[in-house]
Order: sequence, then C-alpha cells, then structure tokens
Amino acid sequence: MSDRPLSVAVIGAGPAGIYAADILSKSDIHTSIDLYERLPAPFGLVRYGVAPDHPRIKQIIVALYKILQRGDIRLIGNVTVGDDITIEEMQEHYDAIIVATGADRDAPLDIPGVDLEGCYGAADFVSWYDGHPDYPREWPLDAKEVAVIGAGNVALDVARMLAKHPDDLMVTEIPENVEKGLRENQVTDVHVFGRRGPAQVKFTPLELRELGKVPDVDVIVYEEDFDFDDASQEAINSSNQTKQVVTTLTDWVMREEEFTASRRIHLHMMQSPVEILGTDRVEGVRMERTELTGDGSVTGTGQFIDYPVQAVYRAVGYFSSPVLGLPFDNIRGVVPNIEGRVILPGGDHLPGVYATGWIKRGPIGLIGSTKSDARETITHLVEDAKANKLHRSDDFATGGDAMMAMLEERGIRYTTWQGWEVLEQYEMALGEPHGRERVKVVERETMTAISRGETHEGKLY
Repeated sequence: MSDRPLSVAVIGAGPAGIYAADILSKSDIHTSIDLYERLPAPFGLVRYGVAPDHPRIKQIIVALYKILQRGDIRLIGNVTVGDDITIEEMQEHYDAIIVATGADRDAPLDIPGVDLEGCYGAADFVSWYDGHPDYPREWPLDAKEVAVIGAGNVALDVARMLAKHPDDLMVTEIPENVEKGLRENQVTDVHVFGRRGPAQVKFTPLELRELGKVPDVDVIVYEEDFDFDDASQEAINSSNQTKQVVTTLTDWVMREEEFTASRRIHLHMMQSPVEILGTDRVEGVRMERTELTGDGSVTGTGQFIDYPVQAVYRAVGYFSSPVLGLPFDNIRGVVPNIEGRVILPGGDHLPGVYATGWIKRGPIGLIGSTKSDARETITHLVEDAKANKLHRSDDFATGGDAMMAMLEERGIRYTTWQGWEVLEQYEMALGEPHGRERVKVVERETMTAISRGETHEGKLY
C-alpha cells in the first residue's frame, strides 16, 4: 500500500453507514472517509423511520451524532448517488465504496385489492408523520375503522400513531403539517392483524407495554386468538422476550374491565389477509382464520371473517431500492454479497465495493445486528486493503476533494456536517417557544437553504 490514506466512500448516513465509517476509522489502516447521504440531514431511519413518541429509541442519534461530530468523517448530504454522481465516477476517485442505503419502501403484499384507494404502505405513512422531505405534506385520515396488516413494531407504531390523540404528541418533534393532519383524524377503531399466534408475533416487550399506556385508547385482545403449539412453548421457554410478550398479551385478554376509551386498538392473531374489499376504494378486509401446525408456522382453515374498514395499512416489512450501477437481487431486495463483499451475477467479487446494513442482509435485526454487520464488512475491506486489492483509477486526485469539485461544477447544492448543526439549531429554536426539544423542518429546499445559509422564498437563512 502507498503512504496516502485509503479513500473510502460510504453511501447512506443512517446507523449502518455511520457505524461502518466509525469502525473503519478506528482500524489499523490510514483512511479518508466520505459519507454520502441523499437527504439534507443525516441519521436515516432513526430520524425518518422511528415514531416521534419514542425518545428512548431516538437516543441512538446521540451516539451517531458523537461519531460525526469528531470531524474525521466528512458528511456530504443532499446528493443522490446514481443521479447527481454515478457509481462509476465514485470508482474512479475512491479506493473502496460501502453501500449502506438501507430499506426505504414497503415489502409487497400480493393479495387482491392492494391497489384500491385507501390502501397504504406503512413505510409511506411513517415517512409522512416523521416529516420526510420527499413525501406529501398531507395524509388522508378520514377513515373511522382501519386495518393494519402486520405483527411487528412498525405495525404497532402505525396503530399507535393513528389512535393517539394529537395533544399527547405535542411534546414531540412532529411538524406543523403532521399536527394539523392528526387533528382531523376520524379514527375510532384500529385493527392489527398477525398471521400466527401470541408466541410468534414480532413485537418487542417495551413497544407492546407502551401500547397499553396510551391515554384514552383501549387495547382489546381476543381469547379465541390464543393458541400455542410445541414450537410456541419452546419459544416461550427459550426466549425471555417472547415470554414477556406472551405474558403481556395474556394479562390483557384476562382483564374484566369495561372499555370506555374513545378510541380502540384491536389486536387480532391467527388471521391471514386474503383480500382487500371494495370497488373504487377500500370498504373492508377479508381475513382467513389460521391454525398452528406444530412447528410455529400456520395453515389456513378455510374460515373467513370480513371486517368493515375504510383504510388498510400494509406493515409486512421493508424492502430496499436498487442503487443504479450496482447489481441488485429483486427477490430478496439486497445487493448480492458474500459477507459484505458485493458480487457480480456470475459470482465474482466486484472489486472495492462492499455492502452493510439492510441493503446487505435484508430488513431484519436491530441496532446490535447493524453494528456486528458493519464489523464483518469492514474486516473484509481491511483484509483487501492490506492485500493491495484496492486502488482507484485516478491516482492523482484525492477521492473526496475530486468529488466535491465535481459536485460544485454541476451545481449540486450539497450539505455538510456544519450545515446540519445549523439546521439542528434552527429546529430547536422552532420548538423552544412551545417547550419542545425541536420541531422538524420538512421541506427539502428549506432544509437545504438553512444548512447552506442561502435565501429561500425571500428569506435569508
């Protein structure tokens, strides 16, 4: 290896990308790391995928903030790789590229009726209430009865945000347009559906318990939805998390109290979606009762139940988008790789290109998985660097500086870490008069102008 630093570009400034950059920066090779992000602000799904009433989870941002605040990892925001710059151009100027773009869209639900008006992807709804700059400012909330299909934490987040009264969200960072939309919300009943039993749902115990503490919202669980097979009992015995979830659900189903809240969340298990009903728009959802087969999986019973609902939210998982210029597995929704080394269709490694996070393994696992994932990828990158397998085509220009010059020439209004600190202070100032930590700025052009100190709509930031 030469004496110059190894130039590395990381695409995606969410937890996966930041952890990978941090681990690489602490390795025993000298590096120069640039972190690219398509949005004007960093932190990915922690900023735009976590419900605003989950401040404990958002504390992850504090750890990510400290990593970027050090200054040894350069943030280049508001840049879309594949559009503003290409993978090929990055390969010319960097020794290695790490793809950490995450999963940004809803996994498909292949049943009749999903194209009806009133059927929404949970990821889109989450992006709306989290103030994502690339989503509409308004959201239709005229349905009184709503179905949420899915048995994970995202399904609980969606149900809770639909049922929660807006006054109880005013301590959070929700933007003004989200507050306005939620105040027009007509919902009275939210039905959450899971295909399997209480021992197979993917709720975390904390998320589930929090659901039972929402003011003026009753959580209703049905005794006929409780079923346990051998695999269920084994899961309860071997996992403290599963045991806590089952205990909470069992406590709820055994309650004899009267339900008096103005809004209700119904937790249905052992039911699988068959069809979304309606002619021009959603009018109901048809579910098939399921039964456990002994190994924790289920089969249909042929018994169908129709629920009258006016909206359906699909919360069956996230799915990654392709990165233009890189191979992509359209079935699994990942960049094909072996332990983080990206591979071509024939199975050969694509030299100098790596993947980490959900774009590498699919949308499963929490922050701990993301860290170990990044560690595996960086281990292989360092191995390849020490084996002299990494080099950029243009060896006369430093990677990041050459790319920054290219962005300037193209008039790309990129943002920086210093610009993010300015935007963050602006958001905090918006929240201060209301006793809130911050109020998010939503509009992309406004975010960019604040970060860059530019004029936007006649106002100099």
